[in-house]
Amino acid sequence: MRPLFGFNFLTLLAFAHDVAATLAAWFLAYWLRLNLDIPADWVDGLTSALVVCVPVQAIAFYGFGLYRGVWRFASLPDLRRILIAVAVGAVVGPFLLLMLKLNGGVPRSVFLLEPLLLVLIMGGSRFAYRSWKEHLLFGSTVSKGAPVLVVGTGDAAVTLVKELTRSPDWRVVGLIDDDPQLTGRVLQEIRVLGSLAEMAKYATALDVGHVIIARPDAPPRERRRIVEICRNAGLKVLTVPSFDDLMSGKVQMSAVRRIELDDLLGRDAVVLDNAGLTTLLAKQTVLITGAGGSIGSELVRQITRFEPARLILLENAELPLYAIEQELVRTGAAVSYVCVIGDVRDSTRMHNVMRQYRPTIVFHAAAYKHVPLMENENAWEALTNNTLGTYVTGRAAIDAGVRKFVLISTDKAVNPTNVMGASKRLAELVCQSLDTPEHTRFVMVRFGNVLGSTGSVIPKFREQIARGGPITVTHPEIVRYFMSIPEAAQLVLQAGLMGRGGEIFVLDMGDPVKIVDLAREMIRLSGLADDEIRIEFTGLRPGEKLYEELLADSESTLPTPHAKLRVARPGQVPAGAWLEPVLGWLRHQPHPAEVEIKRELQRLIPEYQPQIIDAK
Repeated sequence: MRPLFGFNFLTLLAFAHDVAATLAAWFLAYWLRLNLDIPADWVDGLTSALVVCVPVQAIAFYGFGLYRGVWRFASLPDLRRILIAVAVGAVVGPFLLLMLKLNGGVPRSVFLLEPLLLVLIMGGSRFAYRSWKEHLLFGSTVSKGAPVLVVGTGDAAVTLVKELTRSPDWRVVGLIDDDPQLTGRVLQEIRVLGSLAEMAKYATALDVGHVIIARPDAPPRERRRIVEICRNAGLKVLTVPSFDDLMSGKVQMSAVRRIELDDLLGRDAVVLDNAGLTTLLAKQTVLITGAGGSIGSELVRQITRFEPARLILLENAELPLYAIEQELVRTGAAVSYVCVIGDVRDSTRMHNVMRQYRPTIVFHAAAYKHVPLMENENAWEALTNNTLGTYVTGRAAIDAGVRKFVLISTDKAVNPTNVMGASKRLAELVCQSLDTPEHTRFVMVRFGNVLGSTGSVIPKFREQIARGGPITVTHPEIVRYFMSIPEAAQLVLQAGLMGRGGEIFVLDMGDPVKIVDLAREMIRLSGLADDEIRIEFTGLRPGEKLYEELLADSESTLPTPHAKLRVARPGQVPAGAWLEPVLGWLRHQPHPAEVEIKRELQRLIPEYQPQIIDAK
C-alpha cells in the first residue's frame, strides 16, 4: 500500500488508534465524573470538547513524533513523547474552549481526568502489544525452544536474552557469571544462577545441552577458559556475533553461531588511527593488487569504510575478482570501484592502469605464497611474480606519481629457507632501492600466517575433519604465528599511514602456536573427541621450517606509536647500482635451471639457506 501523506498503513493504524483513545478518554472522564452516567444536558459540553480538543490532541501526537518509532520496540522515550503530547493537548484544548466560550458544559475535573486516562490507554496498549510480540504475556507456558545457558550479564547478554524471548529455537533458563554479587539477581526475568565453576551442576539440573557465550568483548585468553569449562561440562558452545558485525548492521545479537578458531586464537582488537586513515584514504584513488586474495579482498572491505573516491581492484585471476566484485554489489558498498584484470609482471598493462586512474596509494598484495608449490618446479614463476612483479608495479607507480606504495611481505622473508621467502625478501630490497621520499614512498609490512587465508592449514584441516580424518601435520614440533585476516589488513593500513619511506614494519604476531595443538583444537570445535580423528605426521615439506622468524639476524626493531607495530631497519640498504643486474637476471630468457636459481639467490641474499630435508 502506498503511503498517504507520508503515513504507511501501520502508521495510519497507530494514528487512528490514538485518536480513538482520545475519544474514549473524554467519554470515560465524563462517565466517571458523572457517576457512571452521562445525562442529556451534559452531552452538548462533551460534543464541544470533542470537536475542539480531539483535533488539537491529534496535531500534538503528530507534531511530537509519536509515529517515528515502532510499537514492538516501545520504550521510555516513547512514553516521554506521549506525556509531552498529551500535556500540550491538555493545555491548548481547554484554552481554546475558553476562548470560544464553549467550556461551560465541561466539568473542571474532567480536564484533569481526561489526560490521565489518555496516557493510561496509549501507554498501556503499547506495552501490551510489545509484551505480546515478545511472548512476555504467557510466554513461559508456550516456549518450546531448546534450553540454553548464557554466559555473561553485560549489555550483550541482556540484549541476547531479550531477542531470544522471540526465538522459537532457544529458551534461556539461566545466566552464568563469576561475579558473586550478581548471583541470585534477575535480569530480563532470567536468574543469575552462579559462577562458571558450577556450570556442570546447572547444566545437569536444567537438562541443558548448549551454552551461549555473550561476551564479545572478552579477551581470547578468557574465551579459551570459558570454552574449556563448558566443554568439560559436556556442553556445545555457541557465541554471539562480533561487535564489528553488530555495529555494521550485518546481523542481530540473536544470530548465535558456533565458536570458531578465530575466537580462541585472536587477540585484542586493533585500535586504528581513524582520523589519520581518513586523511590517507578518504576521497583518494586507491589501487589494490591481488584484490581477490585473502589479504587483498579484506583490504577492499576495510578501505571502503573510509570512503575513497575510487577503488581500483587489480587481479590476475578472474574468479576471485568476480567474487569480491559481487560482494561489493551485495553489500551495497557506497564506493566507486573498477575491476581490472592484469598481471603485475606486464609492464605495459601496469603503466596503462596507473596512468589512466592515477592512484594516490597502492597496496601491493599480489603474490605467489604457497611454499612447497613455489619451491622446485615453479621457483622461477615465484621470483618473476613476487620480485619482478613488485618492481614493475613499483616503477609504474613512480611514473604515475603515486605518493605511497605498500608492499605486503611475509615472515618467510626472514632468514629464508625457501624460494618463496627469498623472492619476498628480494621484493623488499627492490622496494628499498626504488624508495624516493620526495616522490613515491615505499613501505613494507611483514607478518605471519593469517587464519583461513588461501593456502592456510585451517581450511585444509576442516576438510580433513569433515572426511573423518586423518589430519596431516608435517612435524609434531612445527609452530607458526597466526592472526586474523581483518587484524592483518587493519595493521597494514596503519603501517601504510605511519610509513615515511624505506621502513619494514613488523606486526606483533603474539605467541607462536603449535600446529598439532591447532589440529586438536579444531577437532574439539567440531564436537569430536581427540581420539575420534587421527593425527598423522608426514614430514617437513620442501622449503618448510620448523618455526618462522619476524626479524633477520642483522635487523633490529624500534617501537612505533602503535603498540602492535614495530619497525625493522636492516643493517644495510642496497645501493642503486644493485638493482640493474638483478633485473637483468630476472628478465633472463630462457629461465635458469632450479639449481642455478637457488645459487644466485644465495649470492643476492646471504641469509638465504636452502633447506636440505632428510629423506628419512
